[in-house]
Amino acid sequence: MKAIVFDVDDTLYDLSTPFKQTCREIFPEDTDLDLEGAFLASRRYSDSVYARCLSGEMSMEEMYIYRFKNAFLDYGKKIDALKALEFQAIYEEKQHEIKMTDAMRQLMQNLKEKVTLGIVTNGPAQHQWDKVNALGVTEWIPVGHVFISGALGVAKPDKRIFSRAAERMGILPQEICYVGDSFENDIVGAKAAGWNAVWYNHRGHQAAGDVKPDAVVRSEAELIACLEKISTKE
Repeated sequence: MKAIVFDVDDTLYDLSTPFKQTCREIFPEDTDLDLEGAFLASRRYSDSVYARCLSGEMSMEEMYIYRFKNAFLDYGKKIDALKALEFQAIYEEKQHEIKMTDAMRQLMQNLKEKVTLGIVTNGPAQHQWDKVNALGVTEWIPVGHVFISGALGVAKPDKRIFSRAAERMGILPQEICYVGDSFENDIVGAKAAGWNAVWYNHRGHQAAGDVKPDAVVRSEAELIACLEKISTKE
């Protein structure tokens, strides 16, 4: 394997942490609110309409309102548009404080010495760059190997974002392994582009389709062991 490319959100760091921190700050009285459930619901709602944001059919502000109003309503809490936007603003602030675990940082250092590293991520360009910088991953990944849907005008699971990344890195698709937590966005998209794919299924989701990942791991320790092995394959 010549390259390992990562998703960012909920792969390089735990995205539920800033979400739950925001919930506790915005809704301190709601101690019984299912934070994990609301977090997962918010991701489903945002994924379901992100293509519309990219095409200009829906604004990012409209998407934020849509995902949070519906996610919290699923768990019995009604919020209005202003509260949804307040939640988004604080959520973004918390994401500027994200960190990788020491084990993941060591993994990146080890991998850098063996393979080319990259990122393919969905989201607004500046917002995703803020996360990349907060995580400090450019210590191991060249800036030119960071591919963000908001900058490219195409998003996962569209295979074109993967194909563009492979072309710009100068590496054949079959020599690249992608790592991501979303079956629909990451695994389906990467496999459609001819890449290898490791599904980091640490939240125990069910596969939605017949696409087969090359490996499935369910914990950080399993992920590290898997990628260390993959990085030594010819």
